[in-house]
Amino acid sequence: MARFRYSMQSILDIKLKMETQKKQEFSSARNALDTEEERLQGLYGRKQGYEKEAGRLRTGVLNRLELEANRTALLCMDVYIEDQKEQVAVAERNLEAARERLTEVMKERKTHETLREKAFEMFLVEENRREGKEVDELTSYTYGKRSKGETGNHFDR
Repeated sequence: MARFRYSMQSILDIKLKMETQKKQEFSSARNALDTEEERLQGLYGRKQGYEKEAGRLRTGVLNRLELEANRTALLCMDVYIEDQKEQVAVAERNLEAARERLTEVMKERKTHETLREKAFEMFLVEENRREGKEVDELTSYTYGKRSKGETGNHFDR
């Protein structure tokens, strides 16, 4: 049986490498988003701590400077949180772009794999046709020898 060789195997190999690269890019984008979301959660936690401190400062003896510092800290945390929300949104857009690139590369790879499968099926059909032809030729040869009185068996002589 002949050996199957796909003529565009090098292109398929490149598509596989590109898919691996895009998967890594997607993973990096996912990690970046996770990091930005963790930072946002940390800022919310810090703000909650300042809010608890504000409640504590309002009980008992009031210290105007401490209250003012706490209010300023809360306002700063609001600004930090808004900035961080924008960073999360940027990371989400980057993740979506990486997902789209990965999807496109996966489609291309699957297309080439489908082409390879079809080429292999055609190869098998051609190989079966060739084998059938060889069997027919062998059968015709053998039948022709027998019809002429030749058995092809050297022990009969």
